[in-house]
Amino acid sequence: QVQLVESGGGLVQPGGSLRLSCAASGSIFSISLMGWYRQAPGKERELVAAITRVGSTNYADSVKGRFTISRDNAKRTLYLQMNTLKPEDTAVYYCGIPPPYNAWGQGTQVTVSS
Repeated sequence: QVQLVESGGGLVQPGGSLRLSCAASGSIFSISLMGWYRQAPGKERELVAAITRVGSTNYADSVKGRFTISRDNAKRTLYLQMNTLKPEDTAVYYCGIPPPYNAWGQGTQVTVSS
């Protein structure tokens, strides 16, 4: 089972940028789908962006044009570049591999505030 560890969260002003990274303990080359999810206080976890093994991507409408997901199979790392951040992007961000593989990181806090 691959272990996932996120990094790169923090406090940023509205309009700023952050780049999240998710390091995997093993090879992700054969994993067909990986994604970034987020959970804000009092809300359910939601999919932010997903990427397939061959690089096809999908984004939540709320982040289209601002966020970019990518993966480097050689480095066993998933990324999320977040630009033009808004206060409503504040949440704990998780990288994950959905069921049936079902592996999740511990999350990294992103706070967008002036």
